[in-house]
Amino acid sequence: MNKQQLASKIWESANQMRSKIEANEYKDYILGLIFYKYLSDQLVSYVKKQGMTDEDIKALSESDPETMEYIQDKLGYFIAYENLFSTWVDPHSEFDESNVRDALSAFGRLIHKNHKKLFDGIFTTLETGLSKLGETSGKRTKAISDLLHLIKAIPMTGNLGYDVLGYIYEYLIEKFAANAGKKAGEFYTPYEVSLLMSEIIASELKHKDKIEIYDPTSGSGSLLINIGSAVAKYAKSKDDIKYYAQELKKSTYNLTRMNLIMRGILPDNISTRNGDTLEDDWPYFDESNPLDTYQPLYVDAVVSNPPYSQAWDPENKESDPRYARFGLAPKTKADFAFLLHDLYHLKPDGIMTIVLPHGVLFRGGEEGEIRKQLIENNHIDAIIGLPANIFFGTGIPTVILVLKQKRQNTDVLVVDASKHFVKEGKNNKLQSSDIKRIADAIIHRESKDKFSKVVSRKAIQDNDYNLNIPRYVDSSPEAETWDLHATMLGGIPNSEIARLNDYWQALPDLHNALFTPKSTSHSELAVKSNEVEDVIRQHPNLQRFVCAYNQAFDGFEEYLKQTLIDDWEQVNRNQQEAQLSTELFARLASVTLIDKYQAYQLLSDRWKVISADLEMMQTEGFDATKQVEPHLVIKKVKSKETEVQDGWKGRIMPFELVQKTYLNDELKAIANKEHRLAEITSLFEEVLASFSEEEKQADTIKESDDGFVNTLVTKEAKAFVKEEKANGPFPDESYEAKIIQVASLIDEEKTLKKVLREAKSALHLKTKKTIEELTDQQVSDLLALKWITPLCDDLAEMPGEVVNYLTRQVQKLADKYAVTYSQVANDIQTSEQELAEMMGQLIGNEPDMQGIAELTSLLKGK
Repeated sequence: MNKQQLASKIWESANQMRSKIEANEYKDYILGLIFYKYLSDQLVSYVKKQGMTDEDIKALSESDPETMEYIQDKLGYFIAYENLFSTWVDPHSEFDESNVRDALSAFGRLIHKNHKKLFDGIFTTLETGLSKLGETSGKRTKAISDLLHLIKAIPMTGNLGYDVLGYIYEYLIEKFAANAGKKAGEFYTPYEVSLLMSEIIASELKHKDKIEIYDPTSGSGSLLINIGSAVAKYAKSKDDIKYYAQELKKSTYNLTRMNLIMRGILPDNISTRNGDTLEDDWPYFDESNPLDTYQPLYVDAVVSNPPYSQAWDPENKESDPRYARFGLAPKTKADFAFLLHDLYHLKPDGIMTIVLPHGVLFRGGEEGEIRKQLIENNHIDAIIGLPANIFFGTGIPTVILVLKQKRQNTDVLVVDASKHFVKEGKNNKLQSSDIKRIADAIIHRESKDKFSKVVSRKAIQDNDYNLNIPRYVDSSPEAETWDLHATMLGGIPNSEIARLNDYWQALPDLHNALFTPKSTSHSELAVKSNEVEDVIRQHPNLQRFVCAYNQAFDGFEEYLKQTLIDDWEQVNRNQQEAQLSTELFARLASVTLIDKYQAYQLLSDRWKVISADLEMMQTEGFDATKQVEPHLVIKKVKSKETEVQDGWKGRIMPFELVQKTYLNDELKAIANKEHRLAEITSLFEEVLASFSEEEKQADTIKESDDGFVNTLVTKEAKAFVKEEKANGPFPDESYEAKIIQVASLIDEEKTLKKVLREAKSALHLKTKKTIEELTDQQVSDLLALKWITPLCDDLAEMPGEVVNYLTRQVQKLADKYAVTYSQVANDIQTSEQELAEMMGQLIGNEPDMQGIAELTSLLKGK
């Protein structure tokens, strides 16, 4: 399995295993055990590198203080053999819940003094929560054992280590957050939001050699880690990045530490703190770590997603250096307290991003004054309005504020991204193209209609320092308007045709091919409505547009093959997507009407597949492309859901692709048999439908889908065949002839189904053999078909989408004014007159006739 499949499998099993335990609690148990496995596997890997054999490892214990102290000095902790994760899951060892309790207790005792800050108390949440995994010791032992065996397949060391482990850890955190309701906000920032913040910060810091980043409300540490990963793309070494984190809640603080440690970050580059950010700031004088705690903290970047609008205590904080310049946030809303805390900790050339509720942009009082001071002191660099319902557990609108300690420009970039999302379940989600669109606007400070605007300080002052986004960027769709002249007299307003000016500028002659002037202010369609699409597609302007688009992508397929397939070993997966997007945008630079971010989304979607495959190839070798593995499915075995093998699947090469490419004859033969099966079913139904009602009551055919009835049909048919041989053939429409036909179809169907099963099984095994015997060139060809062909095909369809959109808009305009009010009024009048004449023919009693007379009078307008 690749890491995506493994993560999905672990989540599905864990979600079932947690039963009635809250997702917010259960996450601490499984993530804690994953972390313990990581530490255990790291120790085993380390001592093996030092020359220890399996027998030597079995001797690891506290009774050998020399070896124990050596390992503690190098790793910061020690785990005896009996407490190793691998010992717990060894089928030859007996496991009990007490093994875990004893191991966690021993771990706390055996932390090296220099690593106390990093490891001390890190398993507290797991230790205290074990009792919730079952009512009895036996049930708890089984629940813990099930968890251990669930996560034992996660690789923790070697080439696969950090990438897979980190991915699965983040995957599980996100899934638990989605199921944790409002509590999700305590520990998780959606990946897409943290990725957006990461891109903004990484772009700002890419020229620095050494970088320090800080998250004062770190939660699970995911936001901080994503920032670090983005910055690491430009850093000379990931070891040049130092991480500072602070978190109030103990269990969540432990998640931060685990997450950072498991990413292979050097212990000296991790400085974490469990405390109230607003109450306990740096310096805090920890004697065990004077380097990081005796001085104020100033960093290159601060990122945070603090709790929204929570109460805080501003008493006696007037002289606090964090707030002295700008004032104190109201005690009922700490939003600006967190923002000012972050800003204070920036170096002079530092940058920060913070997620806050939309209200910070316009609320008055103390917040309004702080906002004014931030603007006048030139700290606010950009504002990004996010879609509503983007965070788990809350649907409130939020914004990302980008601030800097010192800036050259004095304007503020305002971005309204509230309309840029896709719906996913109950939540809205930023797509890759949305993230890039926003990040590009911020990095390049671009003003784009209905999306972003660079706003001068004067404009903000004129708005009384109110930063509410709609004051500066109107992203709402244009309201539908109706032209009175066109409504009454027909025609299409030129002003409404002009809304498609981007198309008329790119395709200048097409306008006159579609519209003819009716007056100075109105036009009419020059062709029939159902001919609009053909006129657009066949127009020379459109043909030149498609030609220019295709020319822009000349050599693109070859470029992708060279970059991704021929040079697959040299691909840097962390940087390659950005390089591909640069190439894509460069090719689209001279092409009008195409949304480059829509094209980027196509690239990003395909890159997920390519990157997953490349990861396996680069870690396992090129031969991974020629490997197959068991296809495991969940089936009920003895009333219990059990994982069983159901054939094979390619590790990288999909069976279906290999069959279409190299086993097409076999596929066609199977398709022909399946087609014949469908024909038999159809013929069977036709014959049954031809029986008379009396014949349909016969036991032989009245339940034709039953195996017993099929036996009766066959038995009766044999008798009829025998009779036919003696007396000659039955008439075609006779009951006997039909029964013989049905029996023949039943026999053919039975034989064909068996042949089909055998053919499919043979093809499956032949596909397995074909993959295992692929030549290197065949692998390259298949990778091109899997990775590159779908992307190029999707990109080739984009001009067609332009045609479709323009066709819809032109037809919509034509239909809008196709029928004038005069025509409608005339039709109504005609209908009224016809109805009045019909009513004159009605008869009834005197009261009815009086009513009819009054209605007739009204219809005639009297």
